[in-house]
Amino acid sequence: MNQSDPIKKALELPGGARFYRCALQVNSFRYLKQFKKTVSFSDEMRYNAAVVQACLENGIEILAVTDHYRVQTAVGLWKSAQEAGIYIFPGFEAVTKDGVHLLCLFDVDRDVNSLERVIGQCGIHEDTADSPIGQLDVEEFLTAAQTWGAVCIAAHVASDSGLLAKLSGQSGIKVWKMPHLLACSLPGPVSDAPAKIREILENRNPDYRRHRPIAILNAQDVDSPEGLAKSGASCWIKMSEVSVEGLRQAFLDPDSRIRLSSDPHPEEHAEFVAMAWQGGFLDGEGIHFNENLNVLIGGRGTGKSTVVESLRYALDLEPLGEEARTAHEGIVQHVLKSGTKISLFVRSYRPTKREYLIERTVPNPPIVREETGRVLNLTPADVMPRIEVYGQHEISELTKSKEKLTRLLERFVERDPALLQRKVDLQRELERSRGRVLDVRNELKQVEERLAHLPALEEMLQRFQEAGLEERLKEKSLLVREERILKTTPERIAPFQELLDQMRRELPIDRTFLSSKALEGLPGKDILAEMDVAMERLSKEVESIADRMAQVLGQAEQDLDTVAKRWEERRKAVQDEYERILRELQRSKVDGAEFIRLRQQIEELRPLRERQAALQRDLKEHEDHRRNLLAEWEDVKAEEFRELERAAKKVSKKLDGRVWVQVAFAGNRDPLFNLLREQIGGRLAETVDVLKQRDNISLKEFADACRAGRDHLVQKFDIPSTQADRIAQASPDVFMQVEELYLSPTTTVKLNVAPERQASIWKDLDELSTGQKATAVLLLLLLESDAPLVVDQPEDDLDNRFITEGIVPKMREEKRRRQFVFATHNANIPVLGDAELIVGLRASGEAGQEGHAEIPAEHMGSIDGRPVRELVEELLEGGKDAFEMRRLKYGF
Repeated sequence: MNQSDPIKKALELPGGARFYRCALQVNSFRYLKQFKKTVSFSDEMRYNAAVVQACLENGIEILAVTDHYRVQTAVGLWKSAQEAGIYIFPGFEAVTKDGVHLLCLFDVDRDVNSLERVIGQCGIHEDTADSPIGQLDVEEFLTAAQTWGAVCIAAHVASDSGLLAKLSGQSGIKVWKMPHLLACSLPGPVSDAPAKIREILENRNPDYRRHRPIAILNAQDVDSPEGLAKSGASCWIKMSEVSVEGLRQAFLDPDSRIRLSSDPHPEEHAEFVAMAWQGGFLDGEGIHFNENLNVLIGGRGTGKSTVVESLRYALDLEPLGEEARTAHEGIVQHVLKSGTKISLFVRSYRPTKREYLIERTVPNPPIVREETGRVLNLTPADVMPRIEVYGQHEISELTKSKEKLTRLLERFVERDPALLQRKVDLQRELERSRGRVLDVRNELKQVEERLAHLPALEEMLQRFQEAGLEERLKEKSLLVREERILKTTPERIAPFQELLDQMRRELPIDRTFLSSKALEGLPGKDILAEMDVAMERLSKEVESIADRMAQVLGQAEQDLDTVAKRWEERRKAVQDEYERILRELQRSKVDGAEFIRLRQQIEELRPLRERQAALQRDLKEHEDHRRNLLAEWEDVKAEEFRELERAAKKVSKKLDGRVWVQVAFAGNRDPLFNLLREQIGGRLAETVDVLKQRDNISLKEFADACRAGRDHLVQKFDIPSTQADRIAQASPDVFMQVEELYLSPTTTVKLNVAPERQASIWKDLDELSTGQKATAVLLLLLLESDAPLVVDQPEDDLDNRFITEGIVPKMREEKRRRQFVFATHNANIPVLGDAELIVGLRASGEAGQEGHAEIPAEHMGSIDGRPVRELVEELLEGGKDAFEMRRLKYGF
């Protein structure tokens, strides 16, 4: 990307909170010397250099050097680390009057002198003692730390010098539950802590239970560069700004912002990386997305919906409903405007990590570029599949269709590719089998109609024979039979001529796929090249066979032509004699010509009996084959349904207590109703109502009842007699189409509307309010995908209680494995959801009326940044007072 590239500029913008690997209990060189630790370095400079190198090798970006009530001893290591680009939290390790060890950390720009004064307030005025003890007890120390602008961590909490060992009884409980104590450290996973202490750490001990569980970090004394590689020496802390406030926010929300060495690594997932606009309402603006939860905030008309619809437009995604389509097209036409270019930089990890640039200029289709800038023959859906974008109220639209809900459930189905292919093949084979059966039936019907005249013709022939004409016109009569035989011979040759023509069309065999160019770069090209030799030989052999076949057919035609000429001479002789006899018969007033015409008609019809028998055999064969296909078709539909049913159970289990999902086999009857209306017509309202009310319907049973006639339809399906009669008179083609239909499953979603910790109250979507319906669907949308989910103002359609109790917890859980982009006015989403990136928009003028939106860089970040936090307080739901009330209510 060149320097003027708008995406390059967007990538330079703040991307919100991310994980930093932090080692918060590193010891200085002097500390090691003072405590007579084994040191393999001759001086502090070499030790500091080795520690810094170990940080770089282990991906550690943040250090805290925590000597016992000393800071001067750490200055050298601070400077070495900072020069290498490593952040430093200045601080020290305190030993309180009651023997508790605490790590006390300050902002990165805190100067040494101010820290010395803090140490003086702790009663430490000289650093001659190895491990001095302060004059403040732990309760006093934690309270005072608030005035110092520091954040404290109860160090090695499970060891002998830790808080839980040093303090017991009510004093220990009181300190442990202090609101100023936000974090403690362990050298490993919580599961390794002693049972009694583990119970406290997991907030399961009723005496020690805190309103907000304490944040647990991995930290331990690091006495050598090698110690930084130990799993318990460091952990990952998420911040948008490396600051004490960033640490405090992480300690307040450890589930979202702290990852121990023993915790699983966040899953890689498809993501929007950056977006930029050239032209339109957002001209010159850009966003550097976070890989987790992104929240767009701003007043009315600041461009939040424009960002959402820009994503949809760039990705070429269709809105679900008519209202959503109208809104989308309106924004594209009047806000983005013709000529505006949207650039979207994306990252995919399937099958391997790749980055693409998607560009779309209104009103042209999108193009996809690779990293070098080359335009690819790919669509946005090819590089970023399964992305979902929902505009305002669009989720509410989704709840109105059980079929759309089923498509939503498809995201959770583990499809068998072989089953999907077999389904497609079966649909094609059934359609072909229908054509074959109908063709044979039609031809058989025609044959039978012609053969119906044969008995009468044969009876008339017999009368002529009784009159003695058979004997007198015997030669001419036999000539008629011979003529029929002569005409039959070319019919027998025709299939071979067609076969030869087909062979000629396929020759020479196309071997381009085996050319040296096609095989270039393949490890097995030498082996595969031998196939070219074999195919060339085959092509030549088949050409030789075709030439020989053409020769044989040509010879046969010559031979038959010779025979035909000889027979023509015989015909002329017989015809002369026949005409003489006719003249004699005419004098006797007997019509000999009629007899011969009758004989000709009979000779033409008699071969049809053989054709009739052959067609009857073909029909039986085709019908048997179709029965097998239909049985397999039902098996495939049932297996596909079972896959969907397993997905429904999986989703219900994941949303245990919140949402319950059920699927109904062949629940969507519309394809059947549409077929009946199109092919039969007339009044069918009662039929549709009857079929709609049935719990289950077998298409095969219905088709068989149609074939059996009106009475069966009335008896088995309660269809009104008049309509049943009209259905039964439809063509066989319609009944076979009925058998081939695919009635897709439908999905029923139920929501538990009971307040938290009360007995469940399950209600179907049809019984819910608009907000409750959207809540149930959004909970499904949040699950089981590695593709981004974009939603514009979900709170417009959601019940606020469900946002707090249902949506936000699920969002927090799922954002570890996928990316979310929400535009919202609801503070619960960015605050309780702990958005990694909050993007504040503002505007001058109205969108579509020469206005312009701005996305200031200072309004991009997480809640740990003051400008972002103040913006959230100002914009979202009632301003700072309401925000403070939520802080108190939810412990934020």
